[in-house]
Amino acid sequence: MHTQVRVTSSLAGRVARPVLPPGRVRIGGFGGPEGLARWLREHRVDAVVDATHPFAEAMSFNAARAAADADVPLLALRRPSWTAGPGDDWRPVGSLEEAARALPALGERVFLTTGRMGLAAFAHLHTQWFLVRSVDAPRPPCPPRMEVLLDRGPFTPDGERELLRRHRIEVLVTKDSGGAATAPKLAAAREAGIPAVVVRRPPVPQGVPTAADSPGAAAWLRQLFASRLPG
Repeated sequence: MHTQVRVTSSLAGRVARPVLPPGRVRIGGFGGPEGLARWLREHRVDAVVDATHPFAEAMSFNAARAAADADVPLLALRRPSWTAGPGDDWRPVGSLEEAARALPALGERVFLTTGRMGLAAFAHLHTQWFLVRSVDAPRPPCPPRMEVLLDRGPFTPDGERELLRRHRIEVLVTKDSGGAATAPKLAAAREAGIPAVVVRRPPVPQGVPTAADSPGAAAWLRQLFASRLPG
């Protein structure tokens, strides 16, 4: 059985030059969960796949509320979390603020890979020097001692090793985003004996099923559509 599916991808618009997926794309917000629920009804959407970043907590909870209000099935696509292995020196924390509090005891030269949106949490640190990597240039408030590296993954193990060496990095700060595209920095930190402050990801909204990858999301959709066929 082949089911033809029309897909609309919605991007938040926070990246200046996003990599666009195939199919129809819309960019921008919906006006909160009420606006999204209205859009789902108006466009007669049959299913929603929340494929946002694991740390886009507000967007995920808005999607869950909107899908419930519009009575539309919702799936959260979440790549598996990273897990520490032998030789890793991970310091798990619950927030960017907690990560900032941990830094004075860990090192002065920091590789900060948490994105440009949360730099305010580190803006009060005057002793640390930060190498900040992000897709777009950050805006204040930012750490006073900072160098910005504009780059987009995937990154290579050799490239990450050279980055740590060239900038004499003493501690890595990252979010547990999972996936292979940005994981090489963790291996490079392990090889260099550098501690990694890893921000734990927020939970998926309660009651929302999850899939670990695109094939899993496609299987969920096939099962959903098959259940609606007359038996």
